[in-house]
Amino acid sequence: MTAIFSVLIGLLSISLEQGLSYGIMALGVYITFKVLDFPDLTVEGSFPLGASVTAVLVAGGFNPFLALFVSMLAGMAAGGITGILNTKGHITGLLAGILTMTALYSINLRIMGRSNISLLNIDTVLTSVENLGVPHGVVAITTFAIAVVIIKLLLDALLKTRLGFSLRATGNNANMARALGVNTDAMKVFGLALSNGLVALSGGLVAQYQGFADVGMGIGTIVAGLASVIIGEMIMGERNIGYATMSALVGSFIYRLSIAIALRLGFAATDLKLLTTILVIIALTTPQIRKIIKVSSTS
Repeated sequence: MTAIFSVLIGLLSISLEQGLSYGIMALGVYITFKVLDFPDLTVEGSFPLGASVTAVLVAGGFNPFLALFVSMLAGMAAGGITGILNTKGHITGLLAGILTMTALYSINLRIMGRSNISLLNIDTVLTSVENLGVPHGVVAITTFAIAVVIIKLLLDALLKTRLGFSLRATGNNANMARALGVNTDAMKVFGLALSNGLVALSGGLVAQYQGFADVGMGIGTIVAGLASVIIGEMIMGERNIGYATMSALVGSFIYRLSIAIALRLGFAATDLKLLTTILVIIALTTPQIRKIIKVSSTS
């Protein structure tokens, strides 16, 4: 019984650490997927972009906190390019994201100079937090929880401002927003920049958490982000902005917990993409299944 309890605590702890660190990425995906209604694949490149920028700077002796800020700026630049390709180049959103994502693969290799960089035995944000007296066992959770709370509160506040309403209006009905005087092109560029900035920030945190940055660590990021947003919405709903962003974070934790349980049950790491796809399909089809069951029960 004690062994089972110990395993359960371990699964919950690891899932919470990963759910929080990747939760910032889920918030970024929430902006494009739910707020802007934009199919953005840039995140597959901006996530490792944030990791590579952070790794190079930290390995070079740069302050790890400032490195995260720089990585966020790099991600915002990548998202802005996608927005410009879409709004000024009149390239479809899906293709614009693919083009930027593809270019970022080479850019990330150029930044790192090789396919991966190790951060082992190098001071990171986790090291700085631990030096403040935080117990080693809860350093990661404490660090990521603080970061997530700050970013969530700032994002909630932003989306409730006039700028935030303009951003949301652009995603809901671009034609109506333009009729009300909103510069929808500028809102798309801003939304994509903000989204990918958060994704890159998450990539930087994950790199410092895992102790390395790899050019391929962004593969599957968009699916994982969508899974987090969709699972969270399915469980918690979307009553208001604060509730919606919280649901994305909860979804991120549940997604990581599901993956951890699957691995514990004996699934191979190569099965994770298939499991993720199944989770997303279940989350997307559950509302329709509920409607069918409800209609069948009332008829």
